[in-house]
Amino acid sequence: MTLANAKPCGPGRPKDLEKRAAILDAAKRLFPNSGFEGTSMDAIAAEAGVSKLTVYSHFTDKETLFFAAIRARCEEQMPAKLFDVDIRGPVRRQLDAIAHAFFSLVMAPESVALHRLLTSGAGTSPKLVQLFWDAGPKRVQSGLQQFLHNEVDAGQLDIADVPRAASQFFALLKGEFHARLLCGCAEPVSDRDIDAHVRATVEFFLRAYASGASRSVPPFKT
Repeated sequence: MTLANAKPCGPGRPKDLEKRAAILDAAKRLFPNSGFEGTSMDAIAAEAGVSKLTVYSHFTDKETLFFAAIRARCEEQMPAKLFDVDIRGPVRRQLDAIAHAFFSLVMAPESVALHRLLTSGAGTSPKLVQLFWDAGPKRVQSGLQQFLHNEVDAGQLDIADVPRAASQFFALLKGEFHARLLCGCAEPVSDRDIDAHVRATVEFFLRAYASGASRSVPPFKT
């Protein structure tokens, strides 16, 4: 069984679940701030208010905890249900919800901090980068791909290459806002600017991939 498919084991009692949540919360705070190498299991235990033995009882090693922390952070912002297809609702509104969640995720300070640490090469390894990719970007990408496949099957979208379309959608969403943020020269983005950016991205995407039926649905108004 690969790490990506492994499920942390535990007795599942309420107190144990609370401790597990506290450990994950601590890991989500410390890893972006101090990096993988700079974050010890002792520090996570202290931050979570538990013993180091308790941390190891829920997560067998630091790599497992790192993977779980990244996955938990993404699931909070982009839960699996976000990619469920609502056949009664317009695809435009569903793409808008996915787009807003994704933009908030990649623009969050902890996401930017972790991205800088991983891309700087300081204290990272190919294995660690792959863990991050599998726990975060790959999971989100797979969720969007499945959503698009289902919309194609429902006749709402006409896409020949779904993986490429999913990649294009997220790349468009990041755009200049994300690039400037990574460079450290971005001004705070207003809610109005975010809404306009998301709306334009969804509209652009649908102009390329909407089926005839979807094109007849007028753009939503904010």
